[in-house]
Order: sequence, then structure tokens, then C-alpha cells
Amino acid sequence: MVISFVPAAWTPVCSDQWPGYNLVKGVFEENQAVLLGITVDNIPTLYAWTRQMGDIWFPILSDFWPHGAVADSFGVLRSDGMAERAIIMIDKAGIIQYIHVSDINQRPELEELIDAVSKLK
Repeated sequence: MVISFVPAAWTPVCSDQWPGYNLVKGVFEENQAVLLGITVDNIPTLYAWTRQMGDIWFPILSDFWPHGAVADSFGVLRSDGMAERAIIMIDKAGIIQYIHVSDINQRPELEELIDAVSKLK
């Protein structure tokens, strides 16, 4: 499982990051990896945002209530109430195998994600 936390809906970097995963959908399929997107925004906001972004092939989850509980459990909830821009990979045994926290203003590199997903298998 690959969890992609992003800080906030409607921001330019977040709006670029998740649609960019369409380019590497095959890598997830080949490695039997499930991708989940998570943000602390509420469900109506996520619904409108994901419709605006277009074809997102993976589930987008709201960590709105209790606010940021999932992000906090992974140690990626910021003091300002947003999640870090983080990728967390969990193997089939439920063990975290990879954590990468990016600068909040920069999209993680797809090449690094591809390498990490390939090693997860």
C-alpha cells in the first residue's frame, strides 16, 4: 500500500501531484500496489477538487474528522493542521517500509516513487 498525503486541496502543487500519478499507474499495477490519497480537507471539498482535476484512478480519502487523526498517527500532521506532503509505503505484512516527506512546496519526484514501489514488491 502506498499512501500519498498532501497538505491541501486546490493548491497548485497538490493539484499537479495527484494527476501526475496517472503517468505511473502501470507501475502500481505491475507491483500489486494500492495507492490511496489522503488530505485533511472535508468530503465536499475533495469531491469538487477531484472532479476538477479530472481522471484520478485511485481512492481519495478525507482525514477531516477527527481532524488529521490518520496523518497524526503516521507522524505527518503539521502544527498548522495540514498534513505534510508525504509518501508512506506499507508492505503486505503491515510494516512501514518507506517514508518520504517532501518540501511542502515541491511535488515528489515520480522517479523516486517508481523506484520505491518497485522495491516494495
